[in-house]
Amino acid sequence: MSIAPAIMSFATKPFVVVVNVIKSIVGYARCQLDNAFQEIMGYIMRRCLRTAMIVFSWFVVPYSRFTNIKVNRKKLPPIKSHLLEIPAVDLAKMIRTRKIKSEEVVEAYIERCKQVNPLINAIVQDRFEEALEEAREVDRVIAMGINSEEEMEENTPLLGIPVTVKESIAVKGMSNQTGRVFKTPQIAKADAPVVEQVKRAGGIILLVSNTPELCLLWETYNNITGQTRNPYDLKRTPGGSSGGEAALLASGASLLGLTSDIGGSSRLPAMFSGIWGHKPTPYAVSFKGHHPTSDFPKWGDFFTIAPMTRYAKDLPLLLRCMVDPNGTKLTLEKEISVTGIRFFFMDNDGPSGMMRPLSRDLHAAINRVANDFKAKRVNIRKMKWSLDISLSAMLTMKNIETIYHKTEEGERPKTICTETVKYFFGCSDSILPSVIFGHLQNFMKIIPNSRHKHLATIIEALKTEFKELLGNDGVFIYPTFPNTAHQHYQIYHKLLEPMYMAIFNTLGLPVTNCMIGLDRRRLPMGIQVVANPGQDHLCLAVAREMERRYGGWVRPPSEDSSKRID
Repeated sequence: MSIAPAIMSFATKPFVVVVNVIKSIVGYARCQLDNAFQEIMGYIMRRCLRTAMIVFSWFVVPYSRFTNIKVNRKKLPPIKSHLLEIPAVDLAKMIRTRKIKSEEVVEAYIERCKQVNPLINAIVQDRFEEALEEAREVDRVIAMGINSEEEMEENTPLLGIPVTVKESIAVKGMSNQTGRVFKTPQIAKADAPVVEQVKRAGGIILLVSNTPELCLLWETYNNITGQTRNPYDLKRTPGGSSGGEAALLASGASLLGLTSDIGGSSRLPAMFSGIWGHKPTPYAVSFKGHHPTSDFPKWGDFFTIAPMTRYAKDLPLLLRCMVDPNGTKLTLEKEISVTGIRFFFMDNDGPSGMMRPLSRDLHAAINRVANDFKAKRVNIRKMKWSLDISLSAMLTMKNIETIYHKTEEGERPKTICTETVKYFFGCSDSILPSVIFGHLQNFMKIIPNSRHKHLATIIEALKTEFKELLGNDGVFIYPTFPNTAHQHYQIYHKLLEPMYMAIFNTLGLPVTNCMIGLDRRRLPMGIQVVANPGQDHLCLAVAREMERRYGGWVRPPSEDSSKRID
């Protein structure tokens, strides 16, 4: 009796093997068919979107040129005070050692703000009088000699230094409605955690700066403050959504800025305005106290508050003061030479053909940088999915604050269809991106869940590829945007190109926009330097070296540079 089952098992083994082989073949074929379907679907979507951008350009470009006819052709007044051209690292030391007073510095920046803001329109609300009083108090405390210079450097490294803040970040007592039209002004009741930290470090808040409505555009305008203009050419945009900060920094009216970044909102303005913007490793800096926000569990994977500075050497200083004590740990104090860093680069998005190729000047510049740093050209083929995976990841997040999600107390919630009709009849209080954001979210809901799952696997595969490529000593050089600052509103036919930046929010990698010179139109050029999570110090070290090699910030054209007084 015991032999029979064994004989039967042996007899059926070939059948089981055949069945398993067939299952494997069917599974493999199904997987290949699914991959082929996803490739085809992605290709069709990319072609449709690229075609749509071409069609948009037929309307956007003439409209942009028409609206720019009346734009002021003036140039900024020249920078007259030498205090405005000293990096924060050096300025803080001069204040601590009583070589200059904080009041002098703050006065110089207030005067510069008053000079340039009528032209660039970057300030939402100022606190100049309060800032001057705080500066005088700093000077009194330093004069009393209560703390040693070493103690001040350790505990209050920003003591007496003026700081400006994007209006979407809460500063107690200041406007905090992110360009939305409300019947009652929305005033911050408390400081955002990052603002608290900067104040504890001795920073003096000067003002809050302009942003597009709910930070939903790579251009800076809204229906309250209006349009912010680029200091290098008032007919051009400083980018967005941190365009107000970028314009102030570039024009010499600010030194250190607090911004935010979910899809390049810090890096694009930094590039267009010739300064430095860094997107930190996720959760290294608290994202609380910002509008818009979300209670989506992975919101902080994509969104962060970010430092922006006029000088690369100031990025580590500001970021150290911003880092959340309970967040992801960074090693910003770690001294590192760029000779110990491995460099890799790409000058396009791979085989997708989705984003525009770089302008001639930018293409030459990024290849020059790659050659100078002996970077190895790589071909990360999955970068072709940048658009697909970034849109899928970001637009499927729930409970993001929009004009439909949060309304003024006592007001009825807005509906997508009604608000769309109102916009096209000129009756909406909102700008176009805020109106259509609801449509984009609804569109994502009709895409099959299998598609989102497939894109999620690509995200994980890309994270792994970057982790293995860069390790703890490698950086990746990549375009920030394919062209320098364009004229106002032309972003509407370039809405795919920000994926050069958004991909790194999707992957959760730290990245710095670095200023690398001016193009033939005398407009700033920038590139991104990317590292693995927690390796922000590599990006910042490379940024400082690029500033040393290529010169960094360049004063914008002024009415009469010969009148500058030192």
